[in-house]
Amino acid sequence: MFYLESERLTLIPLTHQQLLLLRQDRTLMEISMGLTPSFMLVDPFYYAEIIDALDNFWLPNTLAYPDKYLWYTDWELVLKSTNTSVGGMGFAGYPNENGEAEIGYMIDANQHNKGFATEAIQAMIKWAFTHPFVKAIIVHTYADNLPSRRLMDKFGFEQMEEIEGLLTYKLTKPPSGL
Repeated sequence: MFYLESERLTLIPLTHQQLLLLRQDRTLMEISMGLTPSFMLVDPFYYAEIIDALDNFWLPNTLAYPDKYLWYTDWELVLKSTNTSVGGMGFAGYPNENGEAEIGYMIDANQHNKGFATEAIQAMIKWAFTHPFVKAIIVHTYADNLPSRRLMDKFGFEQMEEIEGLLTYKLTKPPSGL
């Protein structure tokens, strides 16, 4: 099983079968992975986005691109000390023709302000930039999501545009990689 690690987290990319279990019941999926059930608190807006991603992106694309599923799935962010998921993160597909890989994330509301997003994004950026075809990371966040905006500033992302309250940020790969 492939995974990434940071100081406190294990980032586990879900297989197609694990995504099917997640769509059925998060607790069932977590137990099947040997995790302690998280009982995540997710804002209804983001919950709807997760269901949409499962039905219209993760499930069809992990099936269509099994050899590239790491770019098309949800990565569970598991806190090592409790073996509990504290959020999810993933790419919006294989990098485009410009070498841009879009990333998105969600942290359990019970786990906000603990640095988990910072730690997970750092691990994902580092991993993505090990691929020579990845030239930049793109993140979209809402203008009123100040914690996410501060995170983009912390990593040196440049704000590229704002369309109807949705900001686009870009982090270009340094010439030497990361």
